[in-house]
Amino acid sequence: MVSKKMLDLGTKRSVIRDIFEYGSKLAKEIGAENVLDFSLGNPSTPAPREVANTIRYMVEELSPKEYNSYTSSAGDTETRLAVAKNLNKRFSTDYNEQNIFMTCGAAASLNIIFKAIIESGDEIIVNIPYFPEYKVFIEGQGGKPVFARCSENLYLDIAEIESKITENTKAILINSPNNPSGVIYPKENLEALATLLKEKQKEYSHPIFLISDEPYRELVFTNEKPEFLPNIYDNTLVAYSWSKSLSLPGERIGYILVPNKVIDHEDVFAAVGGAARVLGYVCAPSMFQYVVKNCVDAQPNIEVYRINRNILFESLPNMGYTVANPGGAFYLFIKSPSDDGNEFCERAKKYHMLLVPGEGFGMKEYVRLSFCVDSEKIEKSIDVFKKLMDEYKL
Repeated sequence: MVSKKMLDLGTKRSVIRDIFEYGSKLAKEIGAENVLDFSLGNPSTPAPREVANTIRYMVEELSPKEYNSYTSSAGDTETRLAVAKNLNKRFSTDYNEQNIFMTCGAAASLNIIFKAIIESGDEIIVNIPYFPEYKVFIEGQGGKPVFARCSENLYLDIAEIESKITENTKAILINSPNNPSGVIYPKENLEALATLLKEKQKEYSHPIFLISDEPYRELVFTNEKPEFLPNIYDNTLVAYSWSKSLSLPGERIGYILVPNKVIDHEDVFAAVGGAARVLGYVCAPSMFQYVVKNCVDAQPNIEVYRINRNILFESLPNMGYTVANPGGAFYLFIKSPSDDGNEFCERAKKYHMLLVPGEGFGMKEYVRLSFCVDSEKIEKSIDVFKKLMDEYKL
C-alpha cells in the first residue's frame, strides 16, 4: 500500500488551482476576454531582454555540454559567485560562493532548509497570512507548524509571536513582500522581532533561525524597500527565487543563502547539501544557472503591476472596501463586507470574476486578487466590485 499521508496530499485539490482550472473552462465557453481571472500568481510580463539574449547566445554559440551538463550539487561556482557579488553590491555584505546553494526555486529552497534544520519535535512559527504550501512543506519535513496571528494592519504581531515561542521553536518563517497581502514589513517591526529572537535564544540556549522567503523581493511599488534580514538578525536563512523577478516560474531556479554570521555556518551549509541529496535535488537546472550568472543584475519590468496596483488601491477603499496596503508582490488582500471570503468569492463568480478565498491563507474574512494581468481586466473589475458592494448595501 502507498503512504496514506502522501495519498491524501496527492488527492486533495489545491483551491487556487481549482479556481484557475474553472476559469480556463469558463474562458472556452464565454471567451477569455469575458473572464476576470485573478486566481493565479503567474507573472504576465515577459522576462527581461537579457534572458532571451542569453538563451539565444547559449544555443547558437556554445556547445550543449557547456549548459546541459551536471553542475556540482551546490551549483555552478561562477553562478554562485555572481549571485554573492550581486548581494554584496546591494546590501553591503561579504558573501562568496560558499554562502550560496543553487536550488530548483523557492519551494525547493524552503523544503531543503526545513529538512536541514528540523529534528523530532521541532516547531516552525508561521506568520498569518501565509502561503498555504508552507504547512505542507513543514509537515512534510517532519516539523510542526505553529501559526501566529498578525496585527490589524497585517504586520508582525510581536506579542503574539512571543506567546507562540517555546523551547521547541526551531525557526520563524516570514515572507515580505507578503503573499497574499503584498504587505512589506517595516524595519522597526523586523528589528523588534530580531530583539525578541535574540532574547529567546538566550533563554532556551539554542539557535532560533529566521527563515526569509523572498520570491517577491524585487517587486516593490513604494519607496519602502524590503529589509535584507541577514543585516538585522544573524541567524537568518534566505530562500530566493527568480520566478517573479525574471518572470520564470516554470523554469524552477533559485538559491539558499547561508550567511557567515549564522551559528555553525559550515555545518548548516553542509546540512543544506545533505538535505538536497536526500530530497533528490541532484543540482538546479544547469541552463538556467547559466542564465542567472549572466542576468543576475537584470531588473524586472513591473510597470503594468504598478498601474494595476494603483487602479485597485485607489478605487476599492473609496467604495468601502478594507484592503491591505500592497507595497510589493502583485496581490491585493481584500476584506469581504460580510467577513466571509468564501461567500464573497461565490458572489463574484456571478460576474465571471474569480478570486481566491482567504481561508487557505489563514484569514477567512479576506480574499486574494492577483493583479499580474492586463490592465484592461483590472479596469473591468472596478465596475464589478462596485456592483458587489452595492449588493451588500441593499
